[in-house]
Amino acid sequence: MARSNKKVVPESRQMLDQMKYEIAAEFGLNVGYGGRSSLAGADTEFGGELGAISDHSYGQYKGWGHLTSRENGSVGGEITKRLIRQAEQHL
Repeated sequence: MARSNKKVVPESRQMLDQMKYEIAAEFGLNVGYGGRSSLAGADTEFGGELGAISDHSYGQYKGWGHLTSRENGSVGGEITKRLIRQAEQHL
């Protein structure tokens, strides 16, 4: 069966994007927010609050392309865990 990234609820995209960047900041990953000015700077804000220090020496590089598959996958896995936890609490 072919996989699809099509959202079942398209309105959830903004919430999922915010969660993705918050989790990346919690993990100390320097990804930034691209051109989304409303979210700019949040990665360093959250990372600083948590005391997260990135082990990367990429400087001010923003984006996801410089991260390893493991790092990107850990963010996706954490999103899944949190969404499942939320669903279980609402049952």
